[in-house]
Amino acid sequence: MNIGICDDEKEICLQIKKMVLALAPESQVRCFCSGKQLLSGGQHFDILFLDIQMADTNGMEIARTIRERKEDTVLIFVTALKEYVFEAFDVSAFHYLLKPLVKDKFNSVFLEAMKEAKKRIRIGEESLFFQTKSKSFTLMKSDILYVENCRRKVDIHTWHQTETIYATMMHMEELLGEDFFRCHRGYLVNMAYIIQYSADRILLQNGESIYLSKEKYNDFVTAYMLYLKQGGVSCV
Repeated sequence: MNIGICDDEKEICLQIKKMVLALAPESQVRCFCSGKQLLSGGQHFDILFLDIQMADTNGMEIARTIRERKEDTVLIFVTALKEYVFEAFDVSAFHYLLKPLVKDKFNSVFLEAMKEAKKRIRIGEESLFFQTKSKSFTLMKSDILYVENCRRKVDIHTWHQTETIYATMMHMEELLGEDFFRCHRGYLVNMAYIIQYSADRILLQNGESIYLSKEKYNDFVTAYMLYLKQGGVSCV
């Protein structure tokens, strides 16, 4: 989950970030001290915590700009001002939290916001159709953890199952696109599920680890850092 926090009070930003990571430690969280800094980054957020009264701009104007860009961000206002609550409906805000933040209330709202964000991600998500001699099936692209080479076949590993099809790794690379990296001649990994990596292994969020070849290491690190920089986030 890709989460943004925009508030000109540094203490509030850090407080929200701490509470977010307590509930969703796998999330990518970025803080902004101004609306201008937020908008200039050009990054999409699944959930955005946004202050209304900031030194450089009004948070409502920031929210309108985000909606004009057609971004389906789950927007949560965090403010000391009650009078904007009805205006928040005009920008399709998910919720309106008042400062000082109450932990139990924040947790409740954030958990619901994550459910909503995941729904919106799934609606626009790409599905892939596969056919074998015995059956046809569809997989959501984001459910694929990694692909493993098995001679003339490949095993597609997801959270819930492993499907085997006749295909080449080159074909799977082309099919799955730039969010997947060929980290070894036998493995193609979904970068959204990476927890950590070493010189020869990549650890995934389901506890499995796959090989990372020495020849691929530098290219992998470059690709993974670029993936994160461009807003690539955990699917979980």
